[in-house]
Amino acid sequence: MNCNTPTDVTFSFSGFAQRGGRTDHHADGWGIAFFEGAGLRHFVDHQSACDSPVAELIRRDPIKSRNVIAHIRKATQGAVALENCHPFVRELWGRYWVFAHNGNLENFHPNLHAGFRPVGATDSEQAFCWLMQELAKSHASVPTAQELTLTLRELTPRIARHGTFNFLLSNGQALWAHCSTQLYFVERKHPFAHAQLADEDLNIDFAQNTSASDKVAVVVTAPLTTNEEWTAFAPGQLRLFVDGASVG
Repeated sequence: MNCNTPTDVTFSFSGFAQRGGRTDHHADGWGIAFFEGAGLRHFVDHQSACDSPVAELIRRDPIKSRNVIAHIRKATQGAVALENCHPFVRELWGRYWVFAHNGNLENFHPNLHAGFRPVGATDSEQAFCWLMQELAKSHASVPTAQELTLTLRELTPRIARHGTFNFLLSNGQALWAHCSTQLYFVERKHPFAHAQLADEDLNIDFAQNTSASDKVAVVVTAPLTTNEEWTAFAPGQLRLFVDGASVG
């Protein structure tokens, strides 16, 4: 989720968590990260999201953030273990970066230097470390979001040729989303309406919880609601989201 004002993710997360073992088979762990200024709240659990007491805490605590990344895991590489749960976090240019990947990369063995090394055993964390390493080599200091988008568009195909590489990436200022096979997004803005979750009998009237200036963009593997117009990414497309809108 990417927003122009701090927003809670409780509604979307309620439906999303059901896919972690109840309405879908992604039951091998989960995680979520909320940016708050220069800080970050980061929760991961190797239990399935639908049963995790940590996930229940998130459902009940309306943490507000302008950028949130959540992930439910279906293990392809690496054991079901805490260190292999997404999203992963690293520091670059004095900011936290958060990354989550949906897919599988075959024969991907990047040459990683000392600055960025995986803790777990997933292809996903290796891909994140390589992206961070190459971004650091490409820019001496923090570039603009648009400049980063251009660099990511050069780097991403070098990983995507190894397999499925749907990912979300954020530094707390913007959100990047890359589609290898399947991603969707929705932009919520005035006039806000009701939304009905696809995975749980729950609906919300966003107009009761927002102002006319609020903008919220939500990016997902499969649409979370049944009565909103979700836009499909094109395969190979990388989108940049800033202040609750797709800008490139």
